[in-house]
Amino acid sequence: MQIYLTDVENLINFLRLSEENQKKILKRPKFPLLIPYELAKKIKKNDLNDPILRQYVPLIEEEKFKENYLKDPLQEEKFSNEKFIKKYKNRALLLCTSNCFVHCRYCFRKFLKKVDNKTFENELKLLEEDKTINEIILSGGDPLTLPNKRLSDLFEKFEGMEHIKTIRFHTKALTTFPSRFDTQFFEILKKSKKQIIFVFHINHQSEIDDHAIELIEKLKSFNFLLFNQAVLLKNVNDNSQILEDLFKKLVKIGIVPYYLHNLDKVEGSSHFEVSKERGKRIMKELLENLPGYMVPRYVEEIPFEKSKTPIM
Repeated sequence: MQIYLTDVENLINFLRLSEENQKKILKRPKFPLLIPYELAKKIKKNDLNDPILRQYVPLIEEEKFKENYLKDPLQEEKFSNEKFIKKYKNRALLLCTSNCFVHCRYCFRKFLKKVDNKTFENELKLLEEDKTINEIILSGGDPLTLPNKRLSDLFEKFEGMEHIKTIRFHTKALTTFPSRFDTQFFEILKKSKKQIIFVFHINHQSEIDDHAIELIEKLKSFNFLLFNQAVLLKNVNDNSQILEDLFKKLVKIGIVPYYLHNLDKVEGSSHFEVSKERGKRIMKELLENLPGYMVPRYVEEIPFEKSKTPIM
């Protein structure tokens, strides 16, 4: 059973923060604290510079106001029909749930209307009717917070749609709740005739532990395609050496570095912003030091554009 830290005072005690460091923690964040105990154990005690802490622990910097930081920076609500989003040609996104295994402090969906995941009847009807869609992306929240029965029911519907060739998961479960990949879940995947793709969200190599590596070995044995997308975050990974270490680690264990995202400007995340100029310099260094297959595309998402927009 997964254990979560949800109380800021308990987290402060767990991390053994000094009085000085405690003053830098946001005690009543607008976006609630949620961090799995197993992930919290990877955080260095009393170190506010720890890359895991900075991603998932609310800091007083979140209260800093900055113009153009919005509650819905990608304007997704204008693209969505309940839980169904189609922005791009030939693929659609199903918001399976608002639940996550961890609350990323830079999450661009943290202020959007909560998804009621009791039924997907309307979304499945839209998907079945639109024969131009050949890939369905399961997102949220995290789609793996759904119980296996719900996922099995979804897969059964997808199997009946010949135009759907690919099912893609976007998940952080690999590094936050690896035991979620249980036997029953693998049975659901094995029965599917669709191409299965996993896109993980890992920003720093310190998130990858032995459990994650063991799980990747199992996923590779089923010939699933495995990708990673990271977000460029100030004081977390805005350094070419840190990113080089991450991308080397990912490739070593069998995950392709896919995207490096520029920060989506959601309210409360301005302290994570890295200028595009700095991002370009970092990418230039990565391209000089790594083979091309280890370097992801540096992109941003612009509302109403038909694809991710390359920055380089």
